[in-house]
Amino acid sequence: MTTPDAYTIGPSQPEVRELSIGEALREAAEEVPDQVALINGVPDITKRREWTYAQLYRESLRVAKAIRKRFEPGERLAIWAPNSPEWILTEFGCALAGVILVTVNPSYRPHEVAYVLKQSRSSGIIVLPEFRGNRMLLAVDEIKGECPDLREIIRFDQWQDFLESGDDCELELPDVKPGDAVMIQYTSGTTGFPKGALLHHRGLVNNGAHTMDRMGVTENSVWLTMMPLFHTGGCVLCVLGCISKRATQVLVESFDPGLVLELIETYSVAGTSGVPTMLISLLEHPDFAGTELSTVKTITSGGSTVPAPLVQRFEAELGAAFTIVFGQTECSPVASMTRPDDSLEDKATTLGGAMPNVEIKIVDPETGVTVPQGTLGEYCTRGYHVMNGYFDMPEATAAAIDSEGWLHTGDLCSMDQRGYCTVEGRLKDMIIRGGENIYPRELEELLFQHPTVGEAAVVGLPDDKWGEVVGAFIRAAPGQAVDPEELLAYLRVRLSPQKTPSLWFLVDEFPLTGSGKIQKFKLREQWENGEFDQI
Repeated sequence: MTTPDAYTIGPSQPEVRELSIGEALREAAEEVPDQVALINGVPDITKRREWTYAQLYRESLRVAKAIRKRFEPGERLAIWAPNSPEWILTEFGCALAGVILVTVNPSYRPHEVAYVLKQSRSSGIIVLPEFRGNRMLLAVDEIKGECPDLREIIRFDQWQDFLESGDDCELELPDVKPGDAVMIQYTSGTTGFPKGALLHHRGLVNNGAHTMDRMGVTENSVWLTMMPLFHTGGCVLCVLGCISKRATQVLVESFDPGLVLELIETYSVAGTSGVPTMLISLLEHPDFAGTELSTVKTITSGGSTVPAPLVQRFEAELGAAFTIVFGQTECSPVASMTRPDDSLEDKATTLGGAMPNVEIKIVDPETGVTVPQGTLGEYCTRGYHVMNGYFDMPEATAAAIDSEGWLHTGDLCSMDQRGYCTVEGRLKDMIIRGGENIYPRELEELLFQHPTVGEAAVVGLPDDKWGEVVGAFIRAAPGQAVDPEELLAYLRVRLSPQKTPSLWFLVDEFPLTGSGKIQKFKLREQWENGEFDQI
């Protein structure tokens, strides 16, 4: 008897709606005009502001007029700023004006921003002059000569002037279609320099809504957004997801675990999402035990390994259902997701099932042939959620999306008979030691369970004899001392000898992408530059 192929398709409900982002916001404003849509959760309570859905839509239309006065539909406008209500208004304003929003990580340095502006051929940039010592406006002034398409520099600290500038605009806003491009998101770069994923209205609107549905988020509830808005986890899953549920969104402008805990208690937050590094910092914060968190009903995470002890602790200490999302920017961004009522084992060891109206298959990376269930291969997905392509990169697009519309993610996974997938890591992360394939996720799971380990990243490091050897980079848990001999002994009883790390390094913090993923290629570069001492 042959094993069935590793292929599945998600449920047909909820169906894919033919809707633009502007139409989604207008619908919400018409249905619940007086519902509070947005609260800016700044530390100073006296400076917190609120927008109803009617106000949010009205203000977004003003932004759209100001944008339309300066840009033609289809042109690109970059946004370089941390989380703010004005960021969200710009997102909706661009969508209504038919202008493609190019999101930029606020921690980028001038040469990185120059690359994004040139590659996207952005006609304008809207920028906060300074953030956390990063003199962003000065950087734009320095690099504008390198960016031939850049003609408009708009300042967030002159927001009111910008708004008023569009009040006399007589140009009509365009008829935006669901399949139109709306955003360029530069992939987070865990394995190298980013590419610009060109995303469309249909993919973002539906993916945000379907993710909230699977999480179990209820209508008109309160949601806390602490993910960065320049990433799909923030501006899609949170912002557009909230619109679909007519939820009140409490926006964290700069992640701080103490502030997040206060906001959850103050606003009776029902749901939130965060990458594991964020959630770990909440658990480790001294205010965690004394904060009223009983209103929290759902938490979702993703982007990197979510160890079983973390899932178990959150569900136990919060009484909240924990879900895991999986995908990438290129698929808007979620393709697979666990359910609130899945078992702890499924939440900790699988990616859950396919999202509604989404196909998934596992293929042999060399041949592209679908492998049998239970066999390791590359995770591929197809459906409404797949990007239009990488902006102005036809060769990279052809390498990522095949002739049948399948997006090849580069993730190594296997699929069980239910269509649930288990991830072993990235094709590029896989360590080949003396011809043996070693998957870092397995080691990271085990290391995280050790009481002295706060976080761990396992990386293949070049070696003349073996080709690669296993290196473990460890951040100690608060108040703990890391002993590599103890960790080695701990792993040796659980793993075969060739999998155990031969090199150990202690780090105070990891290099992270803007969305909180550990950048292993940077760890490798830092090691090669002699920045780590072996312990």
